[in-house]
Amino acid sequence: MDEEAAFALSSYDYHLPPELIAQTPADPRDSARLLVLDRAADKSYHHHVSDLPSFLQQGDLVVANRSRVVPCRLHGFKESGGAVEILVLRPNGDGWWVALTRGHRLRVGQHVVIADEVRAEIGEAIEGTRLIRFPDVEDVAGMLDRYGEVPLPPYIHAYAGDADRYQTVYADVAGSAAAPTAGLHFTPDLIGKLQSIGVEWATVTLHIGLDTFRPMTDEDIRNHHIHTEWIEVPDDTVDAVARTKARGGRVFAVGTTSVRALEHASQDGALRPYQGPADLFITPGYCFRTVDAMLTNFHLPRSSLLLLVSAFAGRERVLDAYAEAVRQQYRFFSFGDAMLLL
Repeated sequence: MDEEAAFALSSYDYHLPPELIAQTPADPRDSARLLVLDRAADKSYHHHVSDLPSFLQQGDLVVANRSRVVPCRLHGFKESGGAVEILVLRPNGDGWWVALTRGHRLRVGQHVVIADEVRAEIGEAIEGTRLIRFPDVEDVAGMLDRYGEVPLPPYIHAYAGDADRYQTVYADVAGSAAAPTAGLHFTPDLIGKLQSIGVEWATVTLHIGLDTFRPMTDEDIRNHHIHTEWIEVPDDTVDAVARTKARGGRVFAVGTTSVRALEHASQDGALRPYQGPADLFITPGYCFRTVDAMLTNFHLPRSSLLLLVSAFAGRERVLDAYAEAVRQQYRFFSFGDAMLLL
């Protein structure tokens, strides 16, 4: 594959029958299917997530993203009666928040009624988003907990089950607008089994933001801009990685968010503690500095996450694996099955 084709968005497309887009989560969580892609042997194997302990060994380290999804979707009405949906993404300073909005002819200065004592004021539009503020609310996080909904992705159409199934069992730091979905497959029992064979467990935080909802549109992937997201790689995780590398173990990242956090904090060559903004865009040709293996869900065609997985395992190999998953009727996207990239 020549260099120009490697940077062409259309090179990361694949056919997915709509009926393979999972509308409900696996039950139990670790009963989801697992396509294991062994890069060294250039082979793939079919398993279940519950088999994960078979692929790790004493001295390995699993790193997961502890971010919790905020119930940040609000429904309200304009004074004229028109319905408005607001997806609150992150604070922007001076009481304003960055949000995605859906409603007819929203204007700067307009008010949307969320509840009897809660109004949202519409601010200026910025790069496909809107600034929003809540002039009657002192505790916005508390207001979201009371009136908001967990925002399921738009390709999940009618899920009416437990909203906690769109949270990982270990999520404890609120801040994401979408779930780090590879982690949805873990149960306390599975984590316990990994630890019982001598696998360490560590966490990072990456609050998933706007880019989860923004498709890539430019055919040249080099023109795509990744929006900034907040991450934390704590000292104890850095120490755990150092211990793992020193004893010859492997670092298994749970999901692309854990990969991005670890790799962003490794940009000077060694993993270091970090807390702050991150905008690392991983594309084929990237040299991974910390991550040795990755557990990840199946991602949308032509997406930045598919580019990251292709950078890790090779575009052709990944697309061949996706084609095999389609043939074997795997379930795709957030509530779907998983891949283990060794």
